Amino acid sequence: MQAYWGEIAALFTAVFWTVTSMAFESAGKKVGSLAVNLIRLVIAFFIYSAYTQVTRGMWFPFDANAYQWFWLAASGIVGFVIGDLLLFQAFVVIGARISMLMMAMTPPFTAFISYFVLDEVLSLSNWIGMAITLCGISMVILKREAGPLNGEQKIRKRLTSAYSVSGILLALGGALGQAIGLVMSKKGMGDYDAFAASQIRVMSGIVGFAILLLVLKRYYRVWAALKNISAMKRITLGSFFGPFLGVSFSLIAIQNTKAGIAATIMAIVPVLIIPPAILIFKEKVNWKEIIGAVITVIGVAIFFV
Repeated sequence: MQAYWGEIAALFTAVFWTVTSMAFESAGKKVGSLAVNLIRLVIAFFIYSAYTQVTRGMWFPFDANAYQWFWLAASGIVGFVIGDLLLFQAFVVIGARISMLMMAMTPPFTAFISYFVLDEVLSLSNWIGMAITLCGISMVILKREAGPLNGEQKIRKRLTSAYSVSGILLALGGALGQAIGLVMSKKGMGDYDAFAASQIRVMSGIVGFAILLLVLKRYYRVWAALKNISAMKRITLGSFFGPFLGVSFSLIAIQNTKAGIAATIMAIVPVLIIPPAILIFKEKVNWKEIIGAVITVIGVAIFFV
């Protein structure tokens, strides 16, 4: 069992991310994605503070230098504020299951950006993985429906989206934001403590969302959310399983097995999220969507092989 601790940790990470995506979808529908984003980051900050106080002897990343603060704070703005805002709004529009499937584009996006920023070269298997991932996603989100009659009075089929186009674009924007945030984090973190680095990102995210709420004059939604006991339970649950446990176990996975193996296992969220989507949210899932989800995960697996 000890020999496979990395793989087990990666599997737990996927389970944690499944729980947090479902929790935030439910909370976002109750109080709005902006409020959920700010509150969950504040909760995550206090969890990180307690954890780093115990493990590092300091509740705040006092030992980070200016270079690390700049890149990690910038990655927090791009990843948490822009990326997660788009993703959480996608949760509301098209649901967590399809949104997380679209997030499978994060690894290809990351590799593409890393090629230009970090000089990381893409291999043939990377390109094959991207193509298969896109095919799997397309199988889920696209459908054929009857269109206008042509000159011979025959029903003409046209290709349309089975889900809201705006929701799909929001989820893709979330994937792109996460990818850029990951690259910026890697550039700024170096060998610095990963938990303290995540805390810096969380803090910049809090500042970003606070400013956004003030500019949009939607700060009243935060107070409304804090008074919503049902939503707060879900936000707290999602904060614990996502920013804290999810990140922690992903680091344990990478430390104990190859990064490609860990990333592949952690990418099975689109498959894991199908059963709770059916049982809890009573969503109807057809075989085409299940096969598409599996193909997407296979594409991500090939991408990291």
